[in-house]
Amino acid sequence: MIPIIYEAYMSKAQKENATRAKMKAEETTDTHVAIFPCPAQGHVSTMLKLAQLLALHGFHITFLNTDFIHHRLHRFGDLEALLQTYPALQFKTFPDGLPHHHPRSGQSAVDLFQSINLHAKPHIRHILLSQDPGKPKINCFIADGVFGALTIDVAHQVGIPIIHFRTISASCFWTYFCVPNLFQSNQLPITGDEDMDRVITCIPGMENMFRCRDLPSFSRGTGSEIVYALNSLALETRESLQARALILNTFEDLEGSVLSQMRLQFPRVFTIGPLHAHLNTRKESNTETTPSTSCVGEVDQRCMTWLDSQPLKSVIYVSFGSIATMTREKLIEIWYGLVNSKKRFLWVVRPDMVGPKENGDRVPAELEEGTKERGFIVGWAPQEEVLAHKAIGGFLTHSGWNSTLESLAAGVPMICCPSFGDQHVNSRFVSEVCKVGLDMKDVACDRNLVENMVNDLMDHRNEVFLNSAREVALLANRSVSSGGSSYSNLDGLIQYIRSISQEII
Repeated sequence: MIPIIYEAYMSKAQKENATRAKMKAEETTDTHVAIFPCPAQGHVSTMLKLAQLLALHGFHITFLNTDFIHHRLHRFGDLEALLQTYPALQFKTFPDGLPHHHPRSGQSAVDLFQSINLHAKPHIRHILLSQDPGKPKINCFIADGVFGALTIDVAHQVGIPIIHFRTISASCFWTYFCVPNLFQSNQLPITGDEDMDRVITCIPGMENMFRCRDLPSFSRGTGSEIVYALNSLALETRESLQARALILNTFEDLEGSVLSQMRLQFPRVFTIGPLHAHLNTRKESNTETTPSTSCVGEVDQRCMTWLDSQPLKSVIYVSFGSIATMTREKLIEIWYGLVNSKKRFLWVVRPDMVGPKENGDRVPAELEEGTKERGFIVGWAPQEEVLAHKAIGGFLTHSGWNSTLESLAAGVPMICCPSFGDQHVNSRFVSEVCKVGLDMKDVACDRNLVENMVNDLMDHRNEVFLNSAREVALLANRSVSSGGSSYSNLDGLIQYIRSISQEII
């Protein structure tokens, strides 16, 4: 907080921020919220932003992590700075039931999900019922809706009101919810490759938006296992109907048509995104830095120095997220495409991203030389900072929802290379609804395709994509400004949490 002695030198906005901060500091609250994310980077980082926003408004926060994730957050993130910044925030941990050496990424991520469902309930129940000295008991539970049945059950057992948070887009959530309708109308199952371009017509609010190939990756196939998996996904999604409210990291101007249909089933939906931009708006000073919450790897800040030396919008940023893996052959093809495009590139290559070594690990000399001339490769990057940098002109992405929102808010056009889950939905949304990029799903990812798409995005159609991206970015940032839809919805969420927390005596 800025000392009162400097008040004469403060701008009007600074004075308003200081007044609000003083009021919050003096405000006492008995509201204590437990927040439980799915133990994966995209879920943890997003729900930690919500935790920070609620802590800014005087709530006590207990954040539930698995031991594995918390160890990585402590190792790679700036946990000490986070706790100093938000003294009302604390962490509690429990085992995820998997051996420490388990990769918990790629195809193995499903093991983590199953293990949490099998083993987490007694640990969560214990945390929800515990009370720390000097803190009120937990009286609201915000849980990741991906564990719908688990979290609804434990909340009912302990008698604490529950709100679900989904870290996917409204469009993807609604697609999951509508799976039974798709079966009833014979739009599912997908019968084969020849069926992939058939248009899906019966998702309310998204009629004719998707083809079969744009549905979540779990939709692909015709066997009984696929049908069972899809119906299980729909049932888990529909568990959120039992929650008191639903929180989404999106904004009204982006997915309004879908949200209007969702609210016929979910009367209380709080859209408060883009969360990363919203947090920046609500902090007492926009000059403050947000402590790193990486639980993937150490953030390599050298890339920001490298970006500082690059021309305006000359660099394409490449990252495939925190979980996806690929073969060495695919990595080399992408690498050739980037080098052959003659464009500058910043590429995140996680140590665990590439599968077992094939044909050794020698890198062709022309790739090494091309990277020295125009590229920079890191193990992990501060993505929000990268996308906001003036040198970034495009983003080759896996189309996870966090990455998509961060790129939209920064006004950066995208090349979408989805691999699983909701990413197929998001890539279609980017290319056909927002019209801010290219979708390369279901095509052979060879060097020629990558080269051509990079040049298309960064050169041939650059002005068209940039204009569209700027328009969406304006809407995104307006939504989290005072008076915007997400700003107002967060205020409404805060009041709602305060009201339901009073139910716990």
